[in-house]
Amino acid sequence: MTSYFKAAGRFFRRHWLLPAFLCSIALLAMTTNVLERMFVYFPTRELEGNPSMLSLEYRDLLIPAEDGVKIHGWFIPHPAANATILIFHGNAGNISHRLGWIRLLHELNAHVLIIDYRGYGRSEGRPFEKGLYLDALAAHAWWKREQSGNKGKLILIGESLGGAVAIDLAARVPVDGIVLQATFTTAWDMAKTVMPVGLLQPLTGVRFDSAAKIQRVGCPKLFIHGNRDEIVPFRLGKRLFDLAAPPKELYEVPGAGHNDLIDSAGIEYLNRVRSFLEKIGRE
Repeated sequence: MTSYFKAAGRFFRRHWLLPAFLCSIALLAMTTNVLERMFVYFPTRELEGNPSMLSLEYRDLLIPAEDGVKIHGWFIPHPAANATILIFHGNAGNISHRLGWIRLLHELNAHVLIIDYRGYGRSEGRPFEKGLYLDALAAHAWWKREQSGNKGKLILIGESLGGAVAIDLAARVPVDGIVLQATFTTAWDMAKTVMPVGLLQPLTGVRFDSAAKIQRVGCPKLFIHGNRDEIVPFRLGKRLFDLAAPPKELYEVPGAGHNDLIDSAGIEYLNRVRSFLEKIGRE
């Protein structure tokens, strides 16, 4: 028996790295949402500006989610608007890093509403999948309370991870249209594109199953994706488009990557979104 323990000791001294790694993963997996926060979300707390820097009037919002977490956002009104564009941004930074996008969408004669998910910017809490869905529902509840009485339409726009949040919301509540920009089918499909880190995906419990939910979204849909997207492969966006029910449109942006999509598209980006909004406005 003594020789057995000595042999085992020699084995672990020589091969300690793998057991240590497996133990670390097990401990992380037992800690709620730790792996999810490590691999999915990259929030920035400090805001680097606000819409007044673009000479835009805005309302500063602090909206309570169903679980009591307060979500920070901005509402940028437009005097000629007959629709509100509700923005769900990607998994990095915060709303202050989307000021150029806000200005662009505001040029479409629409109100713009944008929120930071929990743990981002000035929003309370920490991010996790179900929490992001609650944040989206809170933003929708604010719009319904404050703006739906004006008979304006609600258009969702989600980029990357925000596309999954927008799809979940559109599968739960009526909206008039949804724009999905460089988004994906499922978290597992995304994880497989970044192996070997993707091997940890099952431990996170993250699903973001847009592939299943998009089939329950009946409103008009505009998919925008760069065909050289190095983060969310175009094939995932195309697969999501194929799964969606009509009415739907796909705008494949030639030569565009993930973070330069709007710049690569140029004025055509604005033209495509404007045309999409005009079609909805005529319905």
